Amino acid sequence: MTLIREKTRQAMDLLNEFDLDCWLTFTRETEINGDPVLPFLAPGHLTWHSAFIIARDGRSRAIVGRYDKRSVQDAGAYDEVVDYVTGFKEPFQEYMAVLDPRTIAVNYSQGSEICDGLTHGMYLTLIDVLGEIGMAGRLVTSEKLVSALRERKSANEIGRIKEAIRHTEEIYEMVSRFVRPGRTEQEIAAFMRAEVARRGLVSAWGEATCPAVFTGPDTAQAHYGPTGRTVEPGHILNMDFGVRVDSYCSDMQRTFYILKQGETAAPADVKKGFETILRAVEESKSAMKPGVLGLDVDAVARGIVTAAGYEEFPHALGHQVGRFPHDGTALLGPRWEKYARKPFRPLEPGMVFTIEPRLTIPGKGVVTIEEMVMVTESGAEWLSEPQRELILVRA
Repeated sequence: MTLIREKTRQAMDLLNEFDLDCWLTFTRETEINGDPVLPFLAPGHLTWHSAFIIARDGRSRAIVGRYDKRSVQDAGAYDEVVDYVTGFKEPFQEYMAVLDPRTIAVNYSQGSEICDGLTHGMYLTLIDVLGEIGMAGRLVTSEKLVSALRERKSANEIGRIKEAIRHTEEIYEMVSRFVRPGRTEQEIAAFMRAEVARRGLVSAWGEATCPAVFTGPDTAQAHYGPTGRTVEPGHILNMDFGVRVDSYCSDMQRTFYILKQGETAAPADVKKGFETILRAVEESKSAMKPGVLGLDVDAVARGIVTAAGYEEFPHALGHQVGRFPHDGTALLGPRWEKYARKPFRPLEPGMVFTIEPRLTIPGKGVVTIEEMVMVTESGAEWLSEPQRELILVRA
């Protein structure tokens, strides 16, 4: 409840910052097709047409179905919560006529999935209902507001993320003692899932791929579930894993090397790959400052990897993390079509990013580290404890 009050107050400030008169979140049957921003506005799922209206002058109102009224009232975030039985249109039109906003920001976006919660059908409904009172032409995108609301994290939100990171690091430490030749990817993942359950937590994303475990060469490398492939000496082993604590996530990767008989250290090609990734992580983190564009940070790491003789990694250097493992609009990424304008957004204090370059060592596997950092007023600080040494596993 505290977070909802915190975020609705923040939204009022953002309306003034972006010169918007009011922000309208309009949704229904949210357990099926909920707006990503809804947890900042209401404490649970909603059934009938529901409108959350926040004005730049500080006024706020929620219009919801009768059975949803009490839970929204309990959030303590709105001047008034109005309920209805037969339809939302009358109380909605009456309140909008009183506000008479010059602009009505609604949640649609071509470039940011996190800001695109208004379905096309609900948009058409708004056009019809607002058209009856001469306001259909006042709709504008809320992308800037919703992006800032998600990206500028409060101390409360950062605290939850840090707690998720703490659990993740502890489980990584535990699994580093569990890994050994002969274990399968599935056995390693099951060990980690059991520890998540023992702590009363859930994975940061779907259990089918969290944790993701990849050992040796010729794996799917990402976005794929653990298999029956066994860990073998000479393999590079990497894992992608996170947990969710109080609705906020961690997302981190760690890399191991399985020593062959007689080896006391990783071979030269593995060391070179790991040191290249380590340098890419450190130097791109050093480049992160408020006002710097995401594409310029990505270019630092990408340049280090390619200058060392490796192919460039086929994804962005880093994404934001919050209520979802992939959250926010701004991205540490290249000028690629699939990323639209995300890499061109400047960094702001309070943004939490991953940094996750990768490269392939032929015949051995993938080297990658994924760390979490927060943009500060003057640069960036680690939220995770960085992996600075390759984790060696003895036979």
